Amino acid sequence: MAKASASANTLAARLARLGLKRDADFVLHLPLRYEDETRITALADARPGIAAQFEVDVVDSEIAYRPRRQLIARVRDASGALSLRFLNFYTSQQKVLQPGARLRVFGEVHEGYLGPEIIHPRFHAVAAGESLPEGLTPVYPTTAGLGQGTLRRLIEKALARIDLADTLPPELLRRLNLPGIAESIRFLHNPPPDISQAALEARNFPAWRRVQFDELLAQQLSLRRAYLARRARGAPTLKPTAKLTDALLHSLPFHLTGAQASAWREIAADLGEPHPMQRLLQGDVGSGKTVVAALAMLHAVEPAIRRR
Repeated sequence: MAKASASANTLAARLARLGLKRDADFVLHLPLRYEDETRITALADARPGIAAQFEVDVVDSEIAYRPRRQLIARVRDASGALSLRFLNFYTSQQKVLQPGARLRVFGEVHEGYLGPEIIHPRFHAVAAGESLPEGLTPVYPTTAGLGQGTLRRLIEKALARIDLADTLPPELLRRLNLPGIAESIRFLHNPPPDISQAALEARNFPAWRRVQFDELLAQQLSLRRAYLARRARGAPTLKPTAKLTDALLHSLPFHLTGAQASAWREIAADLGEPHPMQRLLQGDVGSGKTVVAALAMLHAVEPAIRRR
């Protein structure tokens, strides 16, 4: 019981690093890309640098120590053989890679010192004749110690539990030609088999457009709420006589540029409002940010000087 509790705590900590706690967090944890596991490629047909899936039997495996500690497994199918190389590995992986085990392996084949190999492939044990997925396999953002299989299972469970009620009215969806949020989210987690992988990863499908619209809308609403919260707070109005700022301007060996004068007028107007100003003054080196800041400072201190 204690061991199971510790394991659950470890999993929860890893999920927390990704911000995954509620069902909504899981269903909005969308794939980075997709992999085609709907077909098996013979080892003899593997092409260097091209990711593919192979069904193989483990011939042998060992931990080698030259030039560094690594796990190497030799695998083969009816057409040929290659090596699986793991520079970092877990005991659980070593246990799976035992002679006689049948695996489905996904990765890019490269030419190594001892022939063709895949470095850090994704793999899992299968039974002979096990069926293939019917659609593209999502690959999610993850963290150390949290495998894709675990993430997929948790996301599938969250999708089965959650009620994805739409946040936009039907007339707006029709006008913007956007699909519903529920169908969009489910589509992105489980794309159908006839969808082009390249087109899906280009993120120009209607489902991606709907998610992008919602993300932009949420950002704009958040900014608007923050703006209204700032406007609700009080601040002293700073309306000086411009005596100090005029003195500074007359003492300068140059005239303000149009951009400098415009920035200064906007800042002065904000300082005269009964709520906090929130502006970012930016410009290239030598563009005059310091003189504008000096004008704002004098504008702010003059009322206090007059009251003395």
